[in-house]
Amino acid sequence: MQLHKLWRSPFPKAASVTSRSSPASRPSVPWYMALGQRIATLWFVKMIGTTAGISGFFFLYFWVMHNPPSTPAVMPLTPIDHWVAVSDDAMLLYGSLWFYISLAPALAKDKAELWVCARGAAVMAAIGLAVFWFFPTTVPVFAVDWSQYPALQFLKATDVGGNAFPSLHVAFAVFTAMLLRRQLHSVGAPAWTQWLNLLWAFGIVYSTLATRQHVLLDVVGGTLLAVLVGWARTRRDRLVLAEA
Repeated sequence: MQLHKLWRSPFPKAASVTSRSSPASRPSVPWYMALGQRIATLWFVKMIGTTAGISGFFFLYFWVMHNPPSTPAVMPLTPIDHWVAVSDDAMLLYGSLWFYISLAPALAKDKAELWVCARGAAVMAAIGLAVFWFFPTTVPVFAVDWSQYPALQFLKATDVGGNAFPSLHVAFAVFTAMLLRRQLHSVGAPAWTQWLNLLWAFGIVYSTLATRQHVLLDVVGGTLLAVLVGWARTRRDRLVLAEA
């Protein structure tokens, strides 16, 4: 599969905003004002929905992790897992996921786009939790003195390394990156915003390894899950448009 196809947004493709676009197709307001208008749209529904969704996910995630039906299999390590060093600073990037994933629903322009965000996240969560339940996995016990990494101690005390494959941390980050890419493009946001979006998502993916919460195979699984959910949504929308 070509790399540019992996980065395709799950939203149906609309008329692009480029220098070749006609004046009528260009945004009528500056990109930052357009984003502000999107945030103001259905803001209360977005706030309640995002909070309820994350809270519900955490409840199910930790219940499955602490009540596996069988002994979790230990995920194998790869050379990259040994190459990525443990980092206390990575905790900030790791925790930033929960703010990052709230951006896509916050920037939804209407109910339909908000539903795309919610449904995609729900499908990934359902698939991930089902895999965790039927095929429980955990990361290895790393030979790390966690007292040397104060920022990671709380994380290790609350999230014990279960529910490893696929990494939903990675899946949510990659899926959000695809959503935000389309949203930023639709308002004609400058290139630096796209790079910031990409780097943030990459930083979160990196943090799952640097905090030793996941191994490389978990990251690959989470990435594939996000890409498949995004691809399925794109295909469905194209079929709907073709039948219209």
